[in-house]
Amino acid sequence: MSSAEINMIITGIGETLLMVFVSTIFGYIFGLPLGVLLYVSDRDGIKPNSVLYRILDIIVNVGRSIPFLILLILIIPFTRLIVGKSYGTFATIVPLTVSAIPFIGRMVESSLKEVDKGVIEAAQSMGASNFQIIYKVLLKEARPSLLNGATICLGTIVGYSAMAGAVGGGGLGDIAIRYGYYRYQTNIMFVTVAIIVLLVQLFQFVGNRLSSSLDKRKN
Repeated sequence: MSSAEINMIITGIGETLLMVFVSTIFGYIFGLPLGVLLYVSDRDGIKPNSVLYRILDIIVNVGRSIPFLILLILIIPFTRLIVGKSYGTFATIVPLTVSAIPFIGRMVESSLKEVDKGVIEAAQSMGASNFQIIYKVLLKEARPSLLNGATICLGTIVGYSAMAGAVGGGGLGDIAIRYGYYRYQTNIMFVTVAIIVLLVQLFQFVGNRLSSSLDKRKN
């Protein structure tokens, strides 16, 4: 490959990482509270509320069932409202975030459900408030599982960011489609795919190591 192509791929890596990390951060800003609310309002939660849980459950299920490419097109008006355009790296962050929120919410709920009920009951018996139980018990005890969930989320968003390349989303996916598919430059296609796979594997490796170090059962 020429130096121009190498520089293009390096730029694509930077754009992909920007999209992935920014959308994951915003996804957790909204998705983490959503997951906590799902857990708290469930019938086995610390403050059951069947109406609230049913509403949130439907929202999450609908959000997760919409394919990313369809969602990307569906919320183009919202994307334009937020960033002023519907294509490019920053514009792609909006649908990536929207798609990540229900996914993260469900994973957070699942992680919190893994916490031993005895620990929660012990905190309640000592007079801990619901907020203290959530912040000091649930989220703390669920850290290994939450970290595993974040790792899965990062890998999923990497895949979504590559899909966004089909509509000018920027990053490695855009390069693979523009050069590997439309211009038949298979060498660029293979390189971009290999980098995407390596990024997912790297996230998985780091996430697994961090999760293992936080897991009391393995220490």
